[in-house]
Amino acid sequence: MIRVGVVGASGWADGSHLPALAALEEFDVTAVATTNQASADRAAAAHGVRHAFADASELAAHPEVDLVVVSVKASGHAAVTRAALDAGKHVVSEWPLGVDADEASELTEAATAAGVVHAVVLQGHHSPSARFAADLLAEGRIGTLESVTLVAEGAPLGGSRIPPDLVFGLDPAEATNILTIMAGHFLAALERVTGPLTEVSARLPRTHDRVLVAGTERTVPNATPSHVLLHGLLASGATASVAVHGGNGPARDGFLLKLVGSDGTLTAVPAQRGTFIHWGDWDIRIGNDILAVPDAYRTVPAGVRSGPPANIAALYQEVARAIAEGRQPHPSFETGLRHHRLLAAIERSAAMEAPVELATRPA
Repeated sequence: MIRVGVVGASGWADGSHLPALAALEEFDVTAVATTNQASADRAAAAHGVRHAFADASELAAHPEVDLVVVSVKASGHAAVTRAALDAGKHVVSEWPLGVDADEASELTEAATAAGVVHAVVLQGHHSPSARFAADLLAEGRIGTLESVTLVAEGAPLGGSRIPPDLVFGLDPAEATNILTIMAGHFLAALERVTGPLTEVSARLPRTHDRVLVAGTERTVPNATPSHVLLHGLLASGATASVAVHGGNGPARDGFLLKLVGSDGTLTAVPAQRGTFIHWGDWDIRIGNDILAVPDAYRTVPAGVRSGPPANIAALYQEVARAIAEGRQPHPSFETGLRHHRLLAAIERSAAMEAPVELATRPA
């Protein structure tokens, strides 16, 4: 049994990590931490957890914690991760791993030196739909891949207004914007299907210098992109075109993925309209034929809700195997660092208005 401490238990983890872990017999959530003791106590009571902390370092040092889940704001990931590594604990970090590629590199080096298992929550890597689409491509069902197009909605980020709880992300230093969060996850899911990008030419237009705080008459300054636009080349030689459109939400169409091959075309849209590419199931077609995702691609217990809980549960299954086998899981911090470097290349390309090449080493 792997004993887990969840830092940030009253936020995103409440509806994703905690139900995922509760469904898996390999794990036992023994501790939670939040920003104050009262909310930590409430989270512990809600999920039947024995220990509650207002200090992540105390959670990481507790003898009944083997693995620390980092599910706080991105700007707080490094401190919690370092506390876990200092305590010699395995780590599962939400995406992004750090606020930028440099911080992600430092954390990856520290995790490697600590000799622990480390994983990053790019849940699109464990999406049954993404894995099935990747296998269809590898089997040559559309021939040789020639071009890839992804159009995806990034709402509620990038619009003319912002929910109050997301205002902090208008500061680029928080690493919680349409590039880091939305495009970061979307591109990870895309690369799970198509293989890695090796060159990008990007634009990061900022449509709104100030945005309205939803439900108020107050506007606040915005220094983050409104949209993410890129053209690129894949390691396979195929071209890629990606447009992530910001907006006020709610998302309506979600995404459209189109893979054009020498012998056919694969298209995918969300099975439940308006969901993100890394969250829910896809409706997949080759030509006019609808292809259902085989049950073998779904490895988590049937009671786990489709979407983030299911894909995150699949990641935890991989983490459990990695701990048992003495190896690193996928995606590891190394994978997260590779995706950070992709985002950094997009930013450099947009700043220089020129293509940028990426290292081709596999993630």
